[in-house]
Amino acid sequence: MKKLLAVLVVLTIAASMAFAGGGNQRTQTRSGDGNVVIGFAQCKADESDWRIANTFSMMNAFNKPGYRLIIADSNNDAAKQVADVQAFIDMEVDYILIAAVNEDGWDTVLRNAQRAGIPVILVDRTMKVDPSLYLCWIGGDFYGEGVKATDWMVKHFSSREVNVVHLQGQLGAGAQVGRSRALADGIAKHSNWNLLAQQTGNWGTDTAKQVMTSWIQQFGSRINCVYAENDNMALGAIQALQEAGIAVGGANGVAIISFDANRPYLQMTLQGLINCNVECNPLHGPRVFEIVEAHRRGVMPAKEESPIEEAFYWDTITQAIIDARQY
Repeated sequence: MKKLLAVLVVLTIAASMAFAGGGNQRTQTRSGDGNVVIGFAQCKADESDWRIANTFSMMNAFNKPGYRLIIADSNNDAAKQVADVQAFIDMEVDYILIAAVNEDGWDTVLRNAQRAGIPVILVDRTMKVDPSLYLCWIGGDFYGEGVKATDWMVKHFSSREVNVVHLQGQLGAGAQVGRSRALADGIAKHSNWNLLAQQTGNWGTDTAKQVMTSWIQQFGSRINCVYAENDNMALGAIQALQEAGIAVGGANGVAIISFDANRPYLQMTLQGLINCNVECNPLHGPRVFEIVEAHRRGVMPAKEESPIEEAFYWDTITQAIIDARQY
């Protein structure tokens, strides 16, 4: 899947670069005579199952007559992503979409886009900038997702002690900031919650497994809850625990909390390996396309928009729920 995605992204970029080379294309587009060129600055197109679904959603949404999508994959390099956005501005695209690597460092390039008259739409990730610098943001309520997870912890652990290890996403990313803050607030409110360790797993299974293995060596059976900020890191933690002979999930194993709720991991939730999996919908493409279409007709979108997101639990999820999912 990742190899296929990489090939598709390369092909998309190549075709789009060829299109964007014409000096008058943008003028024609804005007068309604040419294709609408969309520059999408993706943080890392294949960093996780969620991100792959997100990338394909964008590609499919703009795979329509009259539109041309350019994807720039920053590979989670914040400086490169800013440069990618500046390149879109220099190419005079019509809209810029950004799934930001980090929340900070965007003021200058977004002001450049504003001066060039290019609307910017934030997708998934948030930024610490003046809201006037972007058209709108569409994405998950990351803090609210974290609260759904900590609400489950309150019910599951009640008044007994819980020793948490926390696998964070890439530090500074909006999803990491919101989900981490929710856990920090939960720990501050509950004297029976102890944070044993906290470290980034950079959204990846292998990195998370390495981190979790070191924590098992350090804390052993004291660990009774893993708060992993995405499905891929939850998988790494599960693998490390199982290889150490430690029971995972269910009513009596180490509780596993995850985010994203991709279908394979909901299957693991049904199996009892993941106790609580909080949804973060990656399929933003159709809604972003609607926003662009409406904006071209002069309709301004809401400044912020989050889809309805659910939480799924090991003791209530069903196969029918999983089968009905789109991702």
